[in-house]
Amino acid sequence: MRFWGRCAAAAMLLAGVGGGAMAQESPLRGKRTGDFMIGFGAVGVLPTNGGSVSVIGGTPNASNAASPLLDGTYFFTPNIALNLIAATTRHKLTVTNSALGTVNLGTAWALPPTLTVQYHLMPQSRISPYVGVGLNTTFYYGYGGNPTAGINRVRIDPSIGVAPNIGVDYEIAPNWLLNFDAKWILMQPDVSVNSGFVRAQANINPFVISTAIRYRF
Repeated sequence: MRFWGRCAAAAMLLAGVGGGAMAQESPLRGKRTGDFMIGFGAVGVLPTNGGSVSVIGGTPNASNAASPLLDGTYFFTPNIALNLIAATTRHKLTVTNSALGTVNLGTAWALPPTLTVQYHLMPQSRISPYVGVGLNTTFYYGYGGNPTAGINRVRIDPSIGVAPNIGVDYEIAPNWLLNFDAKWILMQPDVSVNSGFVRAQANINPFVISTAIRYRF
């Protein structure tokens, strides 16, 4: 969490320094009805972890992960927008403090598209913060890695949850913006190990933190 906070702060600082001259040369445009923005950047997925495990006990865990990010935002009004993010991350899965100690379940990829309604508080300002709430559906695929001996099948059910959201856009130029965004995705998927011999509820509930450069059409 500290690492990604430092990365975000550095990105904001660099954009402020590098984009300051551009901002002085170009007039402030602000956000308008019908605007569409597409962004490309990086995202960090930081699970808070928790939950319960049958038979062997312990706590399910998923590792932190990072990946490229693509997102799109459409403005119905200068204040109200709809945002969709697309990214996929690979996580190491373990059970800690079980009767068998730490059990390695291998790895899995998570695909968590999140559709968010946002309210932009200061749409005509160069620094434009927003708040929102989204609906997330996460799918899991690409199981692999090197699980502990005796673990031969791990499956995670798709999960649906809400995603509170805060963020800020900084207008570098009329068509270019820098974005910093944070979501807390509430997800508690069911996990099956060895065809259901061991079951778990994984309270992953990750913080999803991203920075992106956006182009406005």
